[in-house]
Amino acid sequence: MRRVTLGAVAGLAASILVILFQGPNGPEAPKTFSEAKRIALKIYAAEPVTFYCGCRYSGHQIDLQSCGYQVRHQQARAGRLEWEHIVPAWVFGHQRTCWKQGGRKNCSANDPVFEAIEADLHNLVPSIGEVNGDRSNYALGMLPGRPNVYGACPMQVDGAAGIAMPPERARGAAARVYLYMADRYGLGLPARDRQTYETWNRQYPVSDWERWRNQQVSCVMGHNNPYVGDYNALSCPGHQGSSPSSRIMELLRRFF
Repeated sequence: MRRVTLGAVAGLAASILVILFQGPNGPEAPKTFSEAKRIALKIYAAEPVTFYCGCRYSGHQIDLQSCGYQVRHQQARAGRLEWEHIVPAWVFGHQRTCWKQGGRKNCSANDPVFEAIEADLHNLVPSIGEVNGDRSNYALGMLPGRPNVYGACPMQVDGAAGIAMPPERARGAAARVYLYMADRYGLGLPARDRQTYETWNRQYPVSDWERWRNQQVSCVMGHNNPYVGDYNALSCPGHQGSSPSSRIMELLRRFF
């Protein structure tokens, strides 16, 4: 039996920790919303188009002319890229103790569970800042027809009803994110909302863009959105070729 030194044991322990925290597909998932936004900016650099309105952007600047967007009220914010939670932070945070004691800021600073949900890249999309602000924490749903207030972008928001209706291009993808978030984090959805999202999920099939997004995001998060489909872990950047447990067993075999 080989002689085991304290230094060798420490090295083995360090290697195992690296494997555990790295995950099977390379870098670990973001721990904070700030980290998630930085990663999202890199992911969507290959497809720099806003989720609801289809505007192109470069860096943090929106090209409003690329999608015929008309500013409703906030010129500066309309030109700014923001990262929007499809399922708003209020939905998964307002019933938590941290929220009742200090709102979202307190949850982000002191509640690891909230932080993990807030940083889930499956729930994060690029958005025009003005649209993100107008949508607020309203549920997505159907609204009666009315004139567009954002020019060629048919996003509609009714503050009195507490509902935002996304363009058809975004309904299926948004619905599948809502259903994923409800399942993964045990979020209670009102029966009316769940019915709407299940209908959209059936009515608007998964697009090629969604499959691309699911692959890119899943590689970072380490899991997919099952409502969109599986992902190919073997094609993820930094893939190690085996699961964490098998790599740990191989380390132990070589060590002893």
